[in-house]
Amino acid sequence: MASGAKVHVFEEVVKHNKTKDCWLVISGKVYDVTPFMDDHPGGDEVLLAATGKDATNDFEDVGHSDAAREMMDQYYIGEIDPATVPLKRTYPPPSEHIAYNANKTSDFGIKILQFLVPLLILGLAFAVRHYTKEKLS
Repeated sequence: MASGAKVHVFEEVVKHNKTKDCWLVISGKVYDVTPFMDDHPGGDEVLLAATGKDATNDFEDVGHSDAAREMMDQYYIGEIDPATVPLKRTYPPPSEHIAYNANKTSDFGIKILQFLVPLLILGLAFAVRHYTKEKLS
């Protein structure tokens, strides 16, 4: 933690979640990105979506340039108190369980079709060939 840096509690930081008042938590640091909202290449919606949580993964997943990382210094306003940041959920929400089970069922149906459709086409081809041979003779 930088000496003399203001320490913010998470509960306070999450209140700054609007276009005209936007704070982000990235790598344990708090940034007031309000002046950058109009200039962010990804749009202000991206920044707003990163409020109210630890946005470190969101920031890193995008692959920001060194210039973008250096630019962050001008928006730095302090550190986050890690004890105030809520722990991440370690279980998937129930809707994902339902979707997962539905996918298993449809995967089975697709496998059956992948087997039956070629057989039906082959059978149809033999039937047409047999029928056309009888007509020609």
